Amino acid sequence: QKYLCSNCNNILKKALQTLCGHRYCSACLAWIVRNNKNPICQKCKEEDPCTLSEGSLLAEERAFGDAAINKEISEIKVHCVTLGCSWSGIMKNFEEHQSLCEYALIPCHTGCGHVVMRKKLADHLENRCVNNVTMCPKCKRSLSSSEYQWYLIIFLPPPQQNHATPLINKDGCRFSEVGCSFRGSKEKLKEHEKIAVGTHMLLLLQLIKELKATLCPAAKAADGLVPQLALSLENKLHVFENIVAVLNKEVETSNLEITAFRRQSELDQNIIRSLELKIAELHRCLTQKDAGLSSLHKSLLFSEQASYDGIFLWKITDVGRKLQDSVTGRTVSLYSPAFYTAKYGYKVCLRIYLNGDGTGKGTHMSLFFVVMKGDYDALLPWPFRHKVTFMLLDQNNREHVIDAFRPDLTSASFQRPVNDMNVASGCPMFLPLSKLQSPKYAYVKEDTLFLKCIIETN
Repeated sequence: QKYLCSNCNNILKKALQTLCGHRYCSACLAWIVRNNKNPICQKCKEEDPCTLSEGSLLAEERAFGDAAINKEISEIKVHCVTLGCSWSGIMKNFEEHQSLCEYALIPCHTGCGHVVMRKKLADHLENRCVNNVTMCPKCKRSLSSSEYQWYLIIFLPPPQQNHATPLINKDGCRFSEVGCSFRGSKEKLKEHEKIAVGTHMLLLLQLIKELKATLCPAAKAADGLVPQLALSLENKLHVFENIVAVLNKEVETSNLEITAFRRQSELDQNIIRSLELKIAELHRCLTQKDAGLSSLHKSLLFSEQASYDGIFLWKITDVGRKLQDSVTGRTVSLYSPAFYTAKYGYKVCLRIYLNGDGTGKGTHMSLFFVVMKGDYDALLPWPFRHKVTFMLLDQNNREHVIDAFRPDLTSASFQRPVNDMNVASGCPMFLPLSKLQSPKYAYVKEDTLFLKCIIETN
């Protein structure tokens, strides 16, 4: 599972790790960020929607390359599933194999509609491709590639042959005349001709064998020209043999260059991997330090806001934005900092739904009381039985909104907590939204409201 993308669920490509610890393909993360206004990590949503934090917000600049996972993936053992192919190796060599696999089915580049194995493409072009034909300049017959080669050798003198069959094509390989189907830019052609020397040798050897096999029939077909044809064929065979000898030398030179290049590449890759590991380690250190700072910041806020006498004043800022978030469902509710009924008393907090919850959803502001798991619960009497009073303060000190309740001693909300916090209980219809936003009152002033909770501890 650790090698799979959190978005596409396929094996990771250029893995990135987010601040929440999940991994994405670099392309997947870029797509998610580009197509979502506020992208949240899907894995975080699936694991526990209640624990979504700022770290779950996705952004490319907040993710870092996971060099360790990328290295592990590149070393995974894989094999080719193409029928007939026995290749096996590691993942980092698989893409190169796919472009060279002789058993892979590829479409004929002439547009004839046939799909053939890569290793049989040359034979298809020579003998079966209906589009790979040439018009005879003398008799105007349509000839296949191999027929036309024989025609040029037997019936045309060298000047016409050179004119009729130019060896260099600006879009195709110089060895296209002997069956190589590669086409591309000048740079791609140079690279192809450097690495495909062996393939070109095989094509030339195949043509030489065909020349030898048809030497006698070709001579009979040109009655009266046997000595001349034999000499011509012998000369051409000699030329081809010389070409093969030159290609052999080129192969040896290329192999030496490739070996040197691979060694240098391995050295460079080792340096890059080392640097990536160092960068990843620095990212991890920074992430840990950020988490530590965040924890310290929360602890500081808690110590500043904590109350130990059962009276708590909660200041909520950015009310307009938070109300809109509640309407759209982005942030349905807000929790207050925890406070205590006494130094070693009950640990509690408030939970507010600015756009309402339950019977008050969409019409009222809902306010609830939450009993939390505390350090001294074992010494306290249960269930929780103290009267709770809510107050929404009018900042002009004219008409505060007040509501109170006594705990239902049979409700699970007021028993000793088993989890971090009990189910909230309180006032789903604490205040109509129309009254909250009315200019007659000053419940919201400068985009800020104040809630007060009083717990009778006597």
